[in-house]
Amino acid sequence: MHRFEIEKIWDFDKYGDRCALISDEEQSISYKTLKEASDLVADAIDERCLVFSLCNNEIGSIIGYVGFVNNGIVPALLSTHLDEDLLNSLFDIYAPSFIWLPDDQIEKYAQFSVVLRSYGYALMRTNYEKKYSLYSELALLLTTSGSTGSPKFVRQSYTNIKANTNSIIQYLELDSSERPITTLPMNYTYGLSIINTHLAVGATILLTDKTLMQKEFWTFFKEQKATSFGGVPYTYEMLDKLRFMRMDLPTLRTMTQAGGKITPELHEKFAQFAFENNKKFIVMYGQCEATARMGYLPPESAVQKKGSMGIAILGGSFSLIDIDGNEITNPNTPGELVYKGANVTLGYAENGNDLVKGDERNGVLITGDMAQFDDEGFYYIVGRKKRFLKIYGNRVNLDEIDRMIKAEYNIEVASSGIDDCMYIFVTESDKADSVRNYVIGKTKLNPVAFKVIVIDEIPKNDSGKTLYRELTKYYIK
Repeated sequence: MHRFEIEKIWDFDKYGDRCALISDEEQSISYKTLKEASDLVADAIDERCLVFSLCNNEIGSIIGYVGFVNNGIVPALLSTHLDEDLLNSLFDIYAPSFIWLPDDQIEKYAQFSVVLRSYGYALMRTNYEKKYSLYSELALLLTTSGSTGSPKFVRQSYTNIKANTNSIIQYLELDSSERPITTLPMNYTYGLSIINTHLAVGATILLTDKTLMQKEFWTFFKEQKATSFGGVPYTYEMLDKLRFMRMDLPTLRTMTQAGGKITPELHEKFAQFAFENNKKFIVMYGQCEATARMGYLPPESAVQKKGSMGIAILGGSFSLIDIDGNEITNPNTPGELVYKGANVTLGYAENGNDLVKGDERNGVLITGDMAQFDDEGFYYIVGRKKRFLKIYGNRVNLDEIDRMIKAEYNIEVASSGIDDCMYIFVTESDKADSVRNYVIGKTKLNPVAFKVIVIDEIPKNDSGKTLYRELTKYYIK
């Protein structure tokens, strides 16, 4: 037992010599080795503190993550590909005591000292004098705004992670025979939930950062007999173009989808394919603010209820409220979706001082999504109240994009769009290409998702607020 007394998320002793992780570089480790290696990382840290963990879908990355969470150390999970300026800004704002990162990034942080090295990763002690107090139940920090580098993190508790992990295991009926293959980054709430749940049941996780568009991904899939994968809407659009339904994948059992609303047509296509081939296609609904999952569509309803995100997960409940906050009880009446459950996270952190805050939500999350339910109680997302888009599964805050562009170029700008396609409106044509390249560089997301449109002036009301609705005429015909 590590010196920081907490109830552990995972009990690896139960699974002993069972294979826990296999990488696409033909490296594998058992649950026994995973426990030993992760505890060794945690033992190198002499206090409950904040660690910045730079993530890849690699064995070393997961060793650090489970070592921290299972031993009372608080990791903030960040992409290894995060823009360097943005990462340095986060260092200044949060002053972490340690950083866990791939060996090939050690030289970037020559001012820090290496404490331990394991499985291609290194633990480095930072030299920040400021130490922030941590709330006793704080387990994990995840970014909420994709990769724009906003200093806002979601504060997740041990209770949040355990509750959501147990619920997902139940409704997906997971057991130790599962062999999921990674299709999403582990620092992304959906990708992380797949890791959390499968480690909890003693499954074997197939780790790769290869994409569905790469031949090596499918070779690894077939050689290791993958049983499931998860994807955002863009994933399924790509699979459709790849003629996925003609592939010979006899070991595949389950496909899950979250990270935004899939089109009803694509939903129906994959649901029908699953039904005809004795597989499961499960559409899910979630947010980082609810740890991961809030709703799911039972696979037996996947064809009949196309376009629906389903019902609340076990232990949770949905309701709708109108503009005055009153509950909506009539079917097919849009309102703002409210979720209640033990997986609703503590709140946000925007700087190191916020890490001592307790539970600010008390199990209730007003999601910002507009929804309605049908006569049988199945929910459908019909719109979004807040200004953010899902870009290939990554949530991007449009106000944050506007702020970044204005700070960099000192120009008028308004960003808008639909999921997987952001439109950035500017009034200076000579800046258009530069602005697009800047946003692509900062977000590290697929360039296809970004378009810059030059207009004479940004539409505003009398009080100077941008009229975003007037911009829709440029991209919704």
